Amino acid sequence: MKFGSSGVRGLASELVGKPSGLYTEAFAWRLVSCGVQPDSLVFVGRDLRDSSQAIANNCMAALAANGFQPIDCGAIPTPALALYARSHNAAALMVTGSHIPADRNGIKFYGPNGEISKADEAAITHYVAERSNVYCLPPGSLGTAWPMRHKDAIAAYRERANDMLEPNSLSGMRLGVYQHSSVAAELLVQVLQSFGASVVAVGKTETFVPVDTEAVDAATIAKLKEWVREFDLDAIVSTDADADRPLVADENGDLFRGDLVGLATALFLKADTVVTPVTSNSGISKAFGFDVLRTKVGSPFVIEAMEASHRAGSIVVGFEANGGVLLGSDCTLNGKTLAALPTRDSLLPILAVLSTVASTKKKLSRLRELWNLPVCASERLQDFPAESSRRLMDRLASRDSLQQFLAPFGTVAEVDETDGLRARMLTGEIIHLRPSGNAPELRCYSEAPNEGRATAIVTLTLKRAQAFAITDEIEGI
Repeated sequence: MKFGSSGVRGLASELVGKPSGLYTEAFAWRLVSCGVQPDSLVFVGRDLRDSSQAIANNCMAALAANGFQPIDCGAIPTPALALYARSHNAAALMVTGSHIPADRNGIKFYGPNGEISKADEAAITHYVAERSNVYCLPPGSLGTAWPMRHKDAIAAYRERANDMLEPNSLSGMRLGVYQHSSVAAELLVQVLQSFGASVVAVGKTETFVPVDTEAVDAATIAKLKEWVREFDLDAIVSTDADADRPLVADENGDLFRGDLVGLATALFLKADTVVTPVTSNSGISKAFGFDVLRTKVGSPFVIEAMEASHRAGSIVVGFEANGGVLLGSDCTLNGKTLAALPTRDSLLPILAVLSTVASTKKKLSRLRELWNLPVCASERLQDFPAESSRRLMDRLASRDSLQQFLAPFGTVAEVDETDGLRARMLTGEIIHLRPSGNAPELRCYSEAPNEGRATAIVTLTLKRAQAFAITDEIEGI
């Protein structure tokens, strides 16, 4: 169990029971130490993984044992839970593994002001280490009927969405919603229909499906292409499991990458400042009319930079390469105020992209062409041990070793070590290796002149990384 780029994550079997209770007790302790009254409300949500209900029960029992009042919000999008808690100046926790495999899970914590910081994570981790040998899970983790607020929380999120677009602004569009096991499966259909779109719901599953919007597998892409052809769709949209990351595909079923979704949202909101990790497309720059700040991967880093860059009256938007958008300041849409929501959201960027298509009368594929950004690709090695990632990154810290490793792609011109190793080649192509903070995975990102080249770079780089894990040698790969 450890904190990654967003929340504490680990195997579900290692989180159910004492560990989830202990981390929640540590969170409760941290809230009190930061001035939150111990009898305050804490809103609790979950995704649809098999393990999530049991973990949520453990968390609510631990909150009650520490004097807090847990409020069960049920299966709910993470941004909806965060919005509802923020409106009540209350803390929250979300049981979700987001996009990671189904045998894993996690907990994401929110203070009354929003997501907890890296300093909060460090304090919670220290508390857990000190108490791990003496902690006992309190009784009442199963079968207790906690107060419910699911309908109210969802209604508040729907109301926020109503203010984003004009009535009937999506009229005439045919849209698909890939539902799989997302907590927003039905909500997304309802919201799109409320703006006049004709919606086809596809791919609903009873079993949990982990959807990684930053590394969509070939089988899912094939489904998207099949659905847009079968139903003659203008676009198809979806989210990850807890609906804080959007997935958007164009009229051909080709992915509209997350950083393009973020760019479309920043333009839609007329942002003054954009904050985005180093994994986002390097072509997103001042040329689009806003200042661009780069961070490490993870919403806490984006939030910290958004807060530091905010100026009175300015509009600050954060987004990640996975497409999740964080709104760092209030802004005005259609004469109404859209309040800041500094946590990843999928609904705002989905509506921003679709509204842009509807208002410009341009297909999604055409927007991609007009922006003319470098073509990006990304993929991951799953079940890649953290120790293997550490050894590889340690070896590649030497410039000579990195050059040898990347020799098939030319000469390394410069290296950015903000998060992992991001090499810019003399050709202008980019190759970025980064161990995942959430799961035993190694991620690779690339930028190149065309899709074929970008994909080939990622494929070969990961193949060489896999070979290193087996041989522990770079030479001769």
